[in-house]
Amino acid sequence: MFALDHDLAQDIVDRAMAILPCNVNVMDCLGIIIGSGEADRLYTRHEGAQLVLANSRVVEIDSQTAKHLNGVRPGVNLPLMLDQKLMGVLGITGEPDEVRVYGELVKMTAEMLMEHRRQQADQQWRHQRSEDLLSRLLLVDCPDSPDSQVDEAEHLGLQPQLPRQSVLIELPAQTPAASQIATWLNARYAHSWCVVREPTLLHWCRAAGKERDDTLLLEQFDEQGWPVVRMVTVEQSADLATLQQACAAGRDLLDYARHVHPQRRLLRLAVHRPAVLFWRYRNDWLAQGVAAPIIRLQESNSGQLLETLRSWFDYSGESQACADALGIHRNSLRYRLEKVAELSGCDPYKTDDLLRLYLGVQMTPRITAD
Repeated sequence: MFALDHDLAQDIVDRAMAILPCNVNVMDCLGIIIGSGEADRLYTRHEGAQLVLANSRVVEIDSQTAKHLNGVRPGVNLPLMLDQKLMGVLGITGEPDEVRVYGELVKMTAEMLMEHRRQQADQQWRHQRSEDLLSRLLLVDCPDSPDSQVDEAEHLGLQPQLPRQSVLIELPAQTPAASQIATWLNARYAHSWCVVREPTLLHWCRAAGKERDDTLLLEQFDEQGWPVVRMVTVEQSADLATLQQACAAGRDLLDYARHVHPQRRLLRLAVHRPAVLFWRYRNDWLAQGVAAPIIRLQESNSGQLLETLRSWFDYSGESQACADALGIHRNSLRYRLEKVAELSGCDPYKTDDLLRLYLGVQMTPRITAD
């Protein structure tokens, strides 16, 4: 609920007194002076204001009347209204015949400032409420969002029925860029949802629309001076329940990217879906058994063999392309793969073993040199 406070009251006083040749006071709904050109009168009771509050009308006090009232000087006192509710009192010091002409003008200005401040407060409340609601809709591990939350999202104009795509943007620590990026995206993409989860992670749920060039978007972030570490995208979701699952999958993809592909800035779930599925359950007992051959390779300090295996998968088993990428002869590649089979117990040329090696690589963080 809006209330007239000292900061707003003093702002009204300062603006009025920059033009008027007399003192101005603003009183709250109890008749206490909360804004004044005379600092020693702050937080004292104004009997003239109490008369206004009691009758909801203009009260003029001349020199003779002022002598019989406590803490009152000659002047004109006017009710300050907002949405037809009495919020406080505006007082202009001076003989009524001299200052009456200023009264309605200053009153109108004061009420406009009150309305502007109320709108700002409403916008801030709606923004904060929307962020809190979206956090619950998107990030809370709940398969179905309560109807009351969906209804509130509709009331706030968030349009929860629209198909959306989940995009996660990771930022380095000690940067304030998340809120700046959110503002930038909201201004350029209609009906966007942006939720900052920790200072380093921004959830962006983009409403369906024209195609977006993600590589170009990263370049635009760089041009703005926003140091985005990486961005991951999930396919479009048709409804809110699916979108919540997409956000969870996006977080898994981001974690997978940090540990397995730390140098890549852009990853799409559509490309890495099987790998992310196994990454999510990598600590499960069955999954650990699948990854055991890769663990044996790591424990043998065969970093070169492990990177060769990763390259083998990157090039879908195309020997020449893989050898060229590694800068070695095809015979050297075959020798390395035979060594992989020897140390891991799985032969890359056998389908079942190849699948186990592939899944094991996806579940195993990449070890980088310090």
